[in-house]
Amino acid sequence: MNRFPCSILLLAGGRGQRMGGHDKGLVQWQGQPLITHAVQVVRPFTDDLIISCNRNRERYAALADQWVSDGNDDFEGPLAGIRAGLAAARHAHLLVLPCDVPQIDAALIARLLDTAAQHPARPVMVRQGEQWEPLLCVIPVQHRSVFDTAWENGERSPRKVMLELNAQACECAENDPRLLNVNTPDLLK
Repeated sequence: MNRFPCSILLLAGGRGQRMGGHDKGLVQWQGQPLITHAVQVVRPFTDDLIISCNRNRERYAALADQWVSDGNDDFEGPLAGIRAGLAAARHAHLLVLPCDVPQIDAALIARLLDTAAQHPARPVMVRQGEQWEPLLCVIPVQHRSVFDTAWENGERSPRKVMLELNAQACECAENDPRLLNVNTPDLLK
């Protein structure tokens, strides 16, 4: 299944503010932690599965080939985790996926990777209509220094950094159920 070698980063390092402070990746959805759903979908695509987490490292480490921390207890956002993933990646491309999209499927992962293979020097982001989804992306690791420089200059938006790198869209329907972001307790039901 791994037609396009890549490292895969699952983002699970957030504060979980909308989940009452709970570690979102470990919150149960349909009988399993959210992170487990993501691992099951992406595992066949990589031999370098990375989880970005800032707490409960032992639980996450058992699910991945490596774990990274953004080195920041202030939970400064997903760009911090992406930078840590880019630094740890063992392949030339890093596919990024948040832990809270449990309906994502292998077909969408394959489309992202196919698009990245067609545009190997550019970041690829999912786009729904005019809405970019910067946490569903593939980033060429060669752009790591661009992300680091943006961070050092105060930028915290992965979308802005990737658009400056002329990101390629991987188009999805505007209400694609695979992209449902389960980030509040109401959505767990």
